[in-house]
Amino acid sequence: MEPVTGFTGSPLDRVDHIRSDREGYAALRYDWRGRLLALDGLDPRLSDEGELVWLSLAELSDDAEVVLLGVLDNKPHFISVPAQVSGSAMRSPSMWRALNVLPAEQSAIYGTAHSLITWHNTHRFCARCGSTTTIFRAGWGRKCDSCGTEHFPRTDPVVIMLAEYEGKVLVGRQSRFPPGNYSALAGFLEPGESIEEAVRRELFEESGVATGTIRYVASQPWPFGGSQLMIACVAEALDNEITLDTKELEDAMWVTREDVRAALSGDEDARFKAPPPFAIANSLLQSWLIDQDAARPRALG
Repeated sequence: MEPVTGFTGSPLDRVDHIRSDREGYAALRYDWRGRLLALDGLDPRLSDEGELVWLSLAELSDDAEVVLLGVLDNKPHFISVPAQVSGSAMRSPSMWRALNVLPAEQSAIYGTAHSLITWHNTHRFCARCGSTTTIFRAGWGRKCDSCGTEHFPRTDPVVIMLAEYEGKVLVGRQSRFPPGNYSALAGFLEPGESIEEAVRRELFEESGVATGTIRYVASQPWPFGGSQLMIACVAEALDNEITLDTKELEDAMWVTREDVRAALSGDEDARFKAPPPFAIANSLLQSWLIDQDAARPRALG
């Protein structure tokens, strides 16, 4: 069964056909039923029930940059792009707390909004000539005011993977992780590299573990640090010797099925703390545990 991953399952119809239709977009932009996502900087504003808050489009200023997220229940849903968002706001504690309570579908909506706002704030100038850019295509693009070059949101592919060896998987931690937290290893794909090659390279570079067969598990959009697509895989390790790259990882270790189960259940005595449920590393560990349990020999009698 395909694992459910965070930031997926948005109920919004993205209405791509409307983005380049001036009249169609104007009808949505000035629809009195239109909704505007309430944000405090980049943090989602939550209701008392722990859900996203939507405002009237009357809250928008005339010169605001607006992005059409999509349509739900015949109502257009928008975000306003703030003039600038500091780097420290990208992963605030309040944002992290919100993601732990938001319903999955609403996390997907928020993730899209976060990615688009970040992209707009880093593409206000043309990469070709350096001139200013202007929002167009319902907020799903920017056009250079000078040379006319069109820029569109991009997603950076990232592999995230577990190496497995004789019933154990490899997890690691970076120094910035909360105490006791471990996760799957991850890294960006490089130009001219396949997913399988990136998995093998990143595992070997960070942990010294050589791997063979690669199995794809699932993917997840990740809105932080720009806009990334996390590609989750499991790799068969050829040995279990760890040679740590201390510039990348603070620690790495092999953990058993029982260790993973304890971590995912939040057991206080677990060897490590699992990634949050909205992170694909959590889904990857769950998927691996299900596969291991399914393959486990059953006692006779």
